[in-house]
Amino acid sequence: MDKRVAGADAAIERVSDGATILMGGFGLCGIPENLIAAVHRAGVKNLTVASNNPGSTDFGIGLLIESRQVRKMIASYVGENTLFAQQFLEGKIDVELNPQGTLAERIRAGGAGIPAFYTPTGYGTTIAEGKETREFGGRMYVLEKALRGDFAFIKAWKGDRWGNLVYRKTARNFNAVMATAADYVIAEVEQLVELGEIPPDQVHTPGIFVNAIFQGPRYEKRIEKRTVRKRA
Repeated sequence: MDKRVAGADAAIERVSDGATILMGGFGLCGIPENLIAAVHRAGVKNLTVASNNPGSTDFGIGLLIESRQVRKMIASYVGENTLFAQQFLEGKIDVELNPQGTLAERIRAGGAGIPAFYTPTGYGTTIAEGKETREFGGRMYVLEKALRGDFAFIKAWKGDRWGNLVYRKTARNFNAVMATAADYVIAEVEQLVELGEIPPDQVHTPGIFVNAIFQGPRYEKRIEKRTVRKRA
């Protein structure tokens, strides 16, 4: 039951070329910084990465975009990554854009064993091209397939050696749902605590979903786009 590993480099030893990886985070909030850096060091390539957005030009998933390790990106938002946009326009990376709610539900369905679902989002747009549509109650819906990964990279605030996880505020974002939708789930945490320190009713992701866990040595927690206003 002890799922602790030495660190990010040991945690990704199973990751090979061509893998599909779900990566938690929203912008740069709640991203698995250490796991992304480890993949960058390892040099594995031809990856399919599913995440809300591709990070910034020089941080997060953006590091893997810059090094051309990502073959396909499944996302809902291009964000501030101008390099990603350039590669997309030049045809150097495959991109599958999803409405944000659709992306979240595809992953949730993948974790729940639901192969596909109907949603009204995207009907009548390019999102629906080539997909089955059907009418329910006088409204048209688009059939979307579930999404799963070979791996999920999860960032949590606290965790124990059994893999029970607690997220902090908005950093939960896509992490919790992705933890249910991959064959092998790796969690990096800010605090690795003893068993019993996390009250059972405060566990956000039960350890049954987690295969490996480690405490990250440091976190930058960059802000993707800082905006300020003058005080009154």
